[in-house]
Amino acid sequence: MTDGFTIQVMNRAQLDIAVDWAAAEGWNPGLQDAGLFHAADPQGFLVGLQGGEPVACISVVRYGHRYGFLGFYIVAPGWRGKGRGFAVWEAGLQHLRGRTVGLDGVLAQQDNYRKSGFKLAHRNIRYGGAADFGAPAAGLVDAREIAFDRLLEYDRRFFPAPRDGFVSGWLTAPGHRALAALADGELAGLGVIRPCRQGHKIGPLYAATSTQARALLAGLCASITGPVWLDVPETNAAAVTLAESLGMKPDFETARMYKGVAPQVEMARLYGITTFELG
Repeated sequence: MTDGFTIQVMNRAQLDIAVDWAAAEGWNPGLQDAGLFHAADPQGFLVGLQGGEPVACISVVRYGHRYGFLGFYIVAPGWRGKGRGFAVWEAGLQHLRGRTVGLDGVLAQQDNYRKSGFKLAHRNIRYGGAADFGAPAAGLVDAREIAFDRLLEYDRRFFPAPRDGFVSGWLTAPGHRALAALADGELAGLGVIRPCRQGHKIGPLYAATSTQARALLAGLCASITGPVWLDVPETNAAAVTLAESLGMKPDFETARMYKGVAPQVEMARLYGITTFELG
């Protein structure tokens, strides 16, 4: 595309602009998201520039050698329908060529994603409610007290590729709180809560049972006021039941889709995904 339009890797300041765009779209980003996302893969964020000004963006973060996740696909309102977004989309897919690619897209765009080779795996439902889940149960510990290699091994049961640097930052970022559930000395659950522009989001949330998931929710929200949100994969019926039993209400939904072979993870113990932007 000519006429002064170029595509390049985002710098850190441009990612702040993309996060502001996401906030304007109602995505309610976390307060530390921009820095943590950029650190996950500094080359994994593309921006479309018109005359040097950002008009479109996409994230195409690479994990390991075989997996990538696409998100942050946003076009500035005044530039929609002019081909800039599609050009950035194509550049993003080229960046992830040869990998299985996941995304969480709005349901209305599923047909467009299918045209690029994506297939629906499941829906995710964002549930929101007041942070009042009862008293924390015994058996929860600060996740930072657990050997990091154990946490990474546990995370790999629910995410299809290594993401060591991202997990390290996600557990320890300012304002983030991470708790682990132990059963007979073994990891039986892990949850993280982070402050957002409005309220807090919980993710990931992994648990062997709904009882442990509820205990983690209570522990994470013990000193929190205001609303919290949890992104639940619809295929985990126990997670849906738990969110609804706690009085949380559906906010909106996304379609988890994959281009390539869909990865196999422990969906029955996945109670809340980490982020819609990076998987």
